[in-house]
Amino acid sequence: MMKTKPIRALSALTVVSLVMLAGCSFLNREPRTDPEPVAPNRISDFDTLYAQNCAGCHGAQGRGGAAIALANPVYLAIADQTTMRNVVADGVHGTSMPAFAQRAGGMLTDQQVDLITAGIFSHWGQKQILDGANPPSYAAKVAGNVDHGQVVFGTYCASCHGSEGAGTPKGSAITNDSFLALVSDQGLRTIVITGRPELGAPDWRSNVSGHPMTDQEITDVVAWLASRRAQNPGQPYSDKNDAQGSKAQHSEKSEKSDVNGH
Repeated sequence: MMKTKPIRALSALTVVSLVMLAGCSFLNREPRTDPEPVAPNRISDFDTLYAQNCAGCHGAQGRGGAAIALANPVYLAIADQTTMRNVVADGVHGTSMPAFAQRAGGMLTDQQVDLITAGIFSHWGQKQILDGANPPSYAAKVAGNVDHGQVVFGTYCASCHGSEGAGTPKGSAITNDSFLALVSDQGLRTIVITGRPELGAPDWRSNVSGHPMTDQEITDVVAWLASRRAQNPGQPYSDKNDAQGSKAQHSEKSEKSDVNGH
């Protein structure tokens, strides 16, 4: 029993020595040269905020991707900063555009939402881009006429997108069930007005040379496009698509039956 006291004392001395050595090692360590990481809610650089929150859909440098290009001065001349800020903060219900403001369930502070909004306009806006033009309003002012919208579509859009909007080698399918389920009426109107220059789609002035679309024509063609939207956005497949799918499944089962002898 008498031997345990010296052993315990020695152990305690060893621990103290190791702690002192570790402290000396820490004090002699080279100072860090890399910047301290910034908390996400304290980032105040537009390029960083845009890259982390917007570029995935709207493309690097605002050049477009799955969503429209934000580096489109015609779009930025049609949509004011208040409208843009509301979209960034609150998202667009029923579409793939989420809310980014913390108060709406997102990750960005109000100051960061302001920074992104102001940065988009300061980087890519051109205030004089529509001087001399008579641009349509950003949002529709009256209800659209679906029947007249089909006529308008045939005049201004069918040459690229096909008579029923199913697409051609010159333009994508824009009556596709999945596409229409993911875009709002305002999104359709925005595309008709501002075009998608990153995809070669012209704005409202250049579909037919010398004949820009009127505000009412834009409203009507959007009404026609919206009328083609699937009633159940959660399962955006038309009866035609369902019938084709069922036929394919039936054919596949028949082939298996022939092979298996049943």
